[in-house]
Formats: sequence, structure tokens, C-alpha cells
Amino acid sequence: MQRNASKPWLGALSALAMLSATAAAAQDKITIGLLEDVSGDIALMGAPKLNGTLLAVEEINNSGGIMGRQIEIKHLDPQMDNARYQEFARRLIKRDKVDVLIGGITSASREAIRPIVNRSDVFYFYTNQYEGGVCDASMVSTGAVPEQQFSTLIPWMVEKFGKKVYIIAADYNFGQLSAVWTRDILGKLGGEVIGEEFIPLGVSQFGQTIQNIQKAKPDWIMTLNVGAAQDSFFEQAAAAKLDIPMGSSIKIMLGFEHKRFAPPALANMHAVANWFEEVDTPAATDFKKRWRAKFPDEKYINDMGYNAYVTVYMYKMLVEAAQSTAKEDLRKVIATGEACIEAPEGRICIDPKSQHTSHHMRLISVDDKHNVSVTKDFGLIEPYWLGEVGCDLTQHDPKEQYDPNNLPKK
Repeated sequence: MQRNASKPWLGALSALAMLSATAAAAQDKITIGLLEDVSGDIALMGAPKLNGTLLAVEEINNSGGIMGRQIEIKHLDPQMDNARYQEFARRLIKRDKVDVLIGGITSASREAIRPIVNRSDVFYFYTNQYEGGVCDASMVSTGAVPEQQFSTLIPWMVEKFGKKVYIIAADYNFGQLSAVWTRDILGKLGGEVIGEEFIPLGVSQFGQTIQNIQKAKPDWIMTLNVGAAQDSFFEQAAAAKLDIPMGSSIKIMLGFEHKRFAPPALANMHAVANWFEEVDTPAATDFKKRWRAKFPDEKYINDMGYNAYVTVYMYKMLVEAAQSTAKEDLRKVIATGEACIEAPEGRICIDPKSQHTSHHMRLISVDDKHNVSVTKDFGLIEPYWLGEVGCDLTQHDPKEQYDPNNLPKK
């Protein structure tokens, strides 16, 4: 103190420097790199994902941000092009230095991103329901997986309608692996797949497929078709009076076909979902009011948009618990088994072994006027399958995708 007595301005400068550093820290933003398709064949599903993220970020920023830091979004639209997904992921990670990467719709886009993320220090959140099986420490999955959807839906469909099933599926890893799950579960129930077709994305003509189904005479159809073009199947099937019950892990809650097509195109469709706009609980109603206040023209608050919204809050919880945005620090929070938030569907948590999310699952059915009702409430279901077959990200990181025909080596 004595040495600076003749220079009081030094103390003032020091105080000013501290105030400037504090102000700079307060202005330092947390940056989300967002990759969502808002143009192209699946834009109708991607646009709500962008909106869900925007709503969550607005709410969090208005409430003080994350650790006092505001969130900034850097969004790029890959237009359903996997080469763009890779280019944009590299750009966001290397040039824009984002703190976290979120997004991707198709499983093909996710698989394009994962190798890039695995060479970085950035955590990646995949926000869609999918065919399951990814055991990768760099990724958190916040959508539903087969043990939450197929393991509930298929036994119900078999009991209700019968054991002979025809599969129509998009011809990429989501459709192919979802068909693997369908065959596996059906086989354990004494059922059989009596026909299956894998359809390239963008195909919109289903005359031959409908004839094949009519000839096969299945008890029900597993519909795993993806995108606006492939959804033409429903109108064409209704025009042909196919009138066969349908099941799906993606219809109604993702592509809201019951809103897009005139009745009875989606009549007798059944699916299991963690979110659909018709959920009628106080928490869900409050969420829908806030969404509609910001996006009054949204056609439907779909599962993808909901999961995107919840994911930002999940990330906020992890960062605040870790007091860090570093991937390994966030993983330490997940490893405690207490990485949970109160979501509009109820309390959900990230499983430490798989880094997938528990969900409240409901079976929903569509009537001939396209009204949606809850046929069965399964309650909270953990993402248990990966842990059961040997994935344990608290112990090792194989960075692999498994399925019933491709299990971890023990």
C-alpha cells in the first residue's frame, strides 16, 4: 500500500480493470451450433426443431442465461445434404468455436456428424427419436429409442391385430435398422414379417407397393417411411381403400400426417411417443401456450420441436451443474446418474451408461376423423437396452452403433 501511495491512479486503474473483466465475462456468450433442415423434403419436420430451440433460448436468456451468460445460436441449414452436414459441422466447431453442437434430423445426418465431433472437444446432442444403438461418449440422445417405442408398440399391435406384418421403410439406416428391431421383436412373439420394402428418399409413387400389400394380406403394416414425398403413401393407400391397421415409431408425432392429410388417410394408425401436441397435462398445456404465443402459425408442435426445446434446458442443467461447458466436465455430471430436468412430459434423466434419455411413453391412436387419443400409458421408460448388451460409457467409449444383429463383443 505504501509503495503506491504517491500514485493513487494505480488503484483506480486496477479497480477499473477488474470491473472491465467482470463486464467482459458477463458479456461472454455461450454459443450453440445448430444444424437443422428447414428447407427440402423434411423441412416440415425441421422447422419446428428450429422454433423449439429459439423458444428455449429466449426463455433462458430472459431468465438470466446460463451461469449469467447469454446464449447465442449459430444456425446453418444443411438442406438434407450429408456433405453439407459435414462441412457445416466442421465450420461451426473449428471456425465459429461453438460450445455445443445440436441437431440433425435423419440418422444418416447424425452418422455424418459423429466422426467430426469425435475429433473435437465439443459435445453433440441428437434430438430425434431414432433406431437406437449408438454408444458414443461424444453424443447425448434426447429422443425416444426402440426399447421405448418398438418394445411397447409391437406387442400391443400383435395382440390387437395379429402376427403377420408388412414393413415399408425409408432406405437408409433408420429404416433398415428399425426393420431389424421389428423382425427381432416379432420373432420373439411368434410373429413374422411377410413382406418388406425399402424405399429411396424422395419417392412419391406407391401403386406397386399398395398392390404388393393387398396381395400379401398382412394383419397390419409397420410404416417407417420418411419425408413429405414418402408420406404420399397414406393418401394413395386411402384412395385404394387399403384399410389395414398401421403402426409406426415416427408417424403422427413427427410428421403430423393426421393434420396434413384429409381423413381417413391416417385412420387406424398407432404409435408410441414421448410427446405429441394432444398431450393433455397441466405442464404440457403451459408449454403449448408459451409455444403458441411465440409461433401462432405453427401447424403442429411435433416431437422433434419438443425434443429440441427440452435439449437446450438439458444442456443448461449440465453446464450449471458442472460450472463448465467442457465435454468431459458435462460427462462427469451425467455419470452421477442425477442429470435430470422437469420437462413438459414429466421428469426425464440421462442414463450414464448410454447417454440416452428416459421418457414418459404413451401409445396413441388415430380414428377415422383423425382425432388422436391415448390408448395406453406406459409411464416412464428408461433407455435400458444399450446398458443391457454391454455399452457402458462410464467405462469405455467404442463409438459404435449396435442393433439386435450387431451386439458389442464381450
